[in-house]
Amino acid sequence: MAVIRWGAGRVRRTGFRKWVDIRHMQDFGAAFLTAFDLLIGADAALLEIIGLSLRVSITALLAAGLIGLSLGAALAVTRFPGRGFILVIVNSMMGLPPVVVGLVVYMLLSNAGPLGFLGLLYTPEAMIIAQAILILPIIAALSRQLIEDLHAEYAEQFRSFCVPTGRMMVELLWDARYSLLTVMLAGLGRAMAEVGAVIIVGGNINHLTRVMTTTIALETSKGDLALALGLGIVLLSIAIAINAGVMALNATAKRQAYA
Repeated sequence: MAVIRWGAGRVRRTGFRKWVDIRHMQDFGAAFLTAFDLLIGADAALLEIIGLSLRVSITALLAAGLIGLSLGAALAVTRFPGRGFILVIVNSMMGLPPVVVGLVVYMLLSNAGPLGFLGLLYTPEAMIIAQAILILPIIAALSRQLIEDLHAEYAEQFRSFCVPTGRMMVELLWDARYSLLTVMLAGLGRAMAEVGAVIIVGGNINHLTRVMTTTIALETSKGDLALALGLGIVLLSIAIAINAGVMALNATAKRQAYA
């Protein structure tokens, strides 16, 4: 075994370190090859996890979008006492710690909680609730800012035609549809990347509540890098697709504005 001395009494075993580095490179290479085999071969377990992840995140996005867009539009076009306080709360909730959200939802849905009779704890529905709570403030705050800017531009026309508040909200939401789709995609990206809250309320149960992020954490801790890398590649691909979608929507919105 080769030995090199560094100064007084400092020894570096280069032969052993080189062997370990080569071994690690081989392990990582084999893990990548296995990950691609799982993806190309459409592994059943992999597809099950991806399908559940998409179902949970998209359902949470639709629920949060329905409430968040309506709330954002209402805050943008109406003025009432306490509005400023509500805006502070909504903006502050954009940075909600996921583990705190998971803990609150867990306490609500546990057998001792007020909603324990529903039996939703450790189910995909509990994960949907947690994700929806996390992305709701993001959608509400960003949509409120977009619609408020748009409302300031058309305020005179709305007053001239005595447009009611409800109709005003609908028209502004439709006019800002491309920008709001960007907001929704941002919310989807946030939901897909969530791990803390969903693992608390879902329990990471195999074939029931195991999604991509929780599986990556579990398989990495077990040393099974192949499945973790395969899911990581899928997550990265989804992130790239979301960013590409955001850029495409922004370009479409600009073309519509100058058309």
